[in-house]
Amino acid sequence: MTDSKYFTTTKKGEIFELKAELNSDKKEKKKEAVKKVIASMTVGKDVSALFPDVVNCMQTDNLELKKLVYLYLMNYAKSQPDMAIMAVNTFVKDCEDPNPLIRALAVRTMGCIRVDKITEYLCEPLRKCLKDEDPYVRKTAAVCVAKLHDINAQLVEDQGFLDTLKDLISDSNPMVVANAVAALSEIAESHPSSNLLDLNPQSINKLLTALNECTEWGQIFILDCLANYTPKDDREAQSICERVTPRLSHANSAVVLSAVKVLMKFMEMLSKDLDYYGTLLKKLAPPLVTLLSAEPELQYVALRNINLIVQKRPEILKHEMKVFFVKYNDPIYVKLEKLDIMIRLASQANIAQVLAELKEYATEVDVDFVRKAVRAIGRCAIKVEQSAERCVSTLLDLIQTKVNYVVQEAIVVIKDIFRKYPNKYESVIATLCENLDSLDEPEARAAMIWIVGEYAERIDNADELLESFLEGFHDESTQVQLQLLTAIVKLFLKKPTETQELVQQVLSLATQDSDNPDLRDRGYIYWRLLSTDPVAAKEVVLAEKPLISEETDLIEPTLLDELICYIGTLASVYHKPPSAFVEGGRGVVHKSLPPRTASSESTESPETAPAGAPPGEQLDVIPTQGDLLGDLLNLDLGPPVSGPPLATSSVQMGAVDLLGSGLDSLIGASNFVSPPAAAVPANLGAPMGSGLSDLFDLTSGVGTLSGSYVAPKAVWLPAMKAKGLEISGTFTRQVGSISMDLQLTNKALQVMTDFAIQFNRNSFGLAPAAPLQVHAPLSPNQTVEISLPLNTVGSVMKMEPLNNLQVAVKNNIDVFYFSTLYPLHILFVEDGKMDRQMFLATWKDIPNENEAQFQIRDCPLNAEAVSSRLQSSNIFTIAKRNVEGQDMLYQSLKLTNGIWVLAELRIQPGNPSFMLSLKCRAPEVSQHVYQAYETILKN
Repeated sequence: MTDSKYFTTTKKGEIFELKAELNSDKKEKKKEAVKKVIASMTVGKDVSALFPDVVNCMQTDNLELKKLVYLYLMNYAKSQPDMAIMAVNTFVKDCEDPNPLIRALAVRTMGCIRVDKITEYLCEPLRKCLKDEDPYVRKTAAVCVAKLHDINAQLVEDQGFLDTLKDLISDSNPMVVANAVAALSEIAESHPSSNLLDLNPQSINKLLTALNECTEWGQIFILDCLANYTPKDDREAQSICERVTPRLSHANSAVVLSAVKVLMKFMEMLSKDLDYYGTLLKKLAPPLVTLLSAEPELQYVALRNINLIVQKRPEILKHEMKVFFVKYNDPIYVKLEKLDIMIRLASQANIAQVLAELKEYATEVDVDFVRKAVRAIGRCAIKVEQSAERCVSTLLDLIQTKVNYVVQEAIVVIKDIFRKYPNKYESVIATLCENLDSLDEPEARAAMIWIVGEYAERIDNADELLESFLEGFHDESTQVQLQLLTAIVKLFLKKPTETQELVQQVLSLATQDSDNPDLRDRGYIYWRLLSTDPVAAKEVVLAEKPLISEETDLIEPTLLDELICYIGTLASVYHKPPSAFVEGGRGVVHKSLPPRTASSESTESPETAPAGAPPGEQLDVIPTQGDLLGDLLNLDLGPPVSGPPLATSSVQMGAVDLLGSGLDSLIGASNFVSPPAAAVPANLGAPMGSGLSDLFDLTSGVGTLSGSYVAPKAVWLPAMKAKGLEISGTFTRQVGSISMDLQLTNKALQVMTDFAIQFNRNSFGLAPAAPLQVHAPLSPNQTVEISLPLNTVGSVMKMEPLNNLQVAVKNNIDVFYFSTLYPLHILFVEDGKMDRQMFLATWKDIPNENEAQFQIRDCPLNAEAVSSRLQSSNIFTIAKRNVEGQDMLYQSLKLTNGIWVLAELRIQPGNPSFMLSLKCRAPEVSQHVYQAYETILKN
């Protein structure tokens, strides 16, 4: 009879009987009793009362009985630590047993008993087992070190076990090597800072030698370890790839994926001109294809990994389209994944095949799959231009089937096709309008409304169609309401005479009867635009829309590179980095691909670019987007009012400035559902001076003529926060004009266009003096340098800190917000030299409590050098005298808003510390003026 009989008993009060049986003299009876105890423990009964009796059974030569007792011990040692100590002697004895299986069993159990009191007793037996003559014992002991490290890391380090583990990497037995690597990798993951796996060409060579002879899991440990190594050059990378390639033909899919990960990572270092690079690409395809003949769950994991590989290197599988065709019996999750990869591999060469296949899928019975297939046809049209016509006719055929969900998906994708190929396929609009009544999904309704609004001049009854949607305006989803508002405003601008009532109706519905802030804001903006300047409204709402890019659902490049390093793990199935789903700090190490070699085509990969500003530069002042929106939204929504008259300019911020200050460029395309703040900087920017852009034509990159200090560019907006757009910059003052020198880098996969910039109100009224001009579209991985002229006639609002500047930048993708600190010396004007008598009178006139004193340390300049350096940044020395061996410099400077700052600088020859006294009627600027002194004198 099998051991299942032990689980069928339901007797009460058997603990007492078991106790008697465990103490029996007969070996067989003892074994039976221990089996019953383990069975009770397994089904959840508490048999901890039998602890001493079970431990007594440890003294036996019978391996099966010993295993059972050890199993019991592992389970109850935590709740009975005092009793568990009784078992320590047996462990120590078993670690010296002549049978290697028993030695290994003892050391394995020791690792699983997570009791602090016991761990120190286990160090000696573990040390012996790590140096045991039998490889089976050594490999078990290696894993035990990792377990012990998890319980008490300090103990493992003090006992020198980590060094012993490192020595085991050179062991003669491949399984010992694999387990040592696995143990070290595990420890290194929980302590990312420790350099445990100090890999060098010699140790890599040993690992590669062991790779051929290990078990499959041993191979995976070694391959994962190899993937963390960065070869010193492309020759070493190639030699490792050559030795790893045979693993691609392994029967275990996990080994294959680990090998693919190593090869994908090291291919980064190989030049595409090498013959070997081409050979490697050819070798990678067959194993990936083979993975797709496994059972569905494995297929799914393989497909998720292939999805990443195809995004990184589509050339690997470009000839293998057929294996991704869907089989009738594939589960839905496999079908959808295959469909995704088919689109990624679609090209001019195979598009006919793909379309025929997709058209077939669109007549299936599975609704989700059919929807995805129809979307896929649209994506093909956008990706492969030559196929667009065929795709549109396929979609029209599908619309004729009158199957509701097919029609709705088709309309959504046709809208995108119109955006990609304007004025080409508009002849199909009539067919679309016939299906208007059957649309019940928000996305399809919104798409149809967009089409009607965009092509209103071609549709005779456009007003009737839109009016039919307006009847149930408040029951529609936000997406549809926003689209309807924009479409009716477009219609009004195209046919003003017959649609006046309609536009009044929708504007009052959107503003007065709606409590959705997005809808209200958009309604008010349109209302103001239409009432103040219909010509400007036309330019804004009917502006030419940017073409949409082909692949919108690609993974962001830096994330893709990180995920490639996690092929074959959960991260590659979720398509998220481990930090997104692993709780706590353990095991989350950010990985990236090795930098490309010089011979490769890309000189700077996104990973090597700086990810943030220098520490201390601006991190403490960047508000969250929420704060910024709150600030940028600080508008009243009554009729437009004039801004306060400013000291430096009498320009009134009237209604027309709403349009003149770049609002049109910030709203962008009319079907672009922007956050409210996208439209807000309306009255934040400065009114454009006529011809300012000519006056300030500094974009040709003139050097700093006056010699004023310019800080090096810092990253203001990292790419990860702006969908791939990275902005670095600095501020300069050149012969009286202030500029913001920007460097825009496109780290996304799509072209960026339609740039515009807006500043929030700030302490000194800084505002762009001309539009942000990026003359050509910014392609992926391209960088452009721009000098944006600034003036100081914008709206003023005191910021915290005083020199904080909040900026909104818009492109065809979205609107992005960031905040930066400008150095105050860019605001020091050229006529800041005060007359001597005036200086004396003003110094006396400013109250003493307004005087602030600062110390400037580590500045080894003499008075002459200090004076000339400060003068180049418009801090003027009015008088100089020597008092008791000290040089006293009396200086003045004037800010753009007319505030004077007076200074006394005391310099003791030979002493690198200066004393600076500042007097000013606005004492809050003193701290920033002192910072300007420090910056200018120390750079």
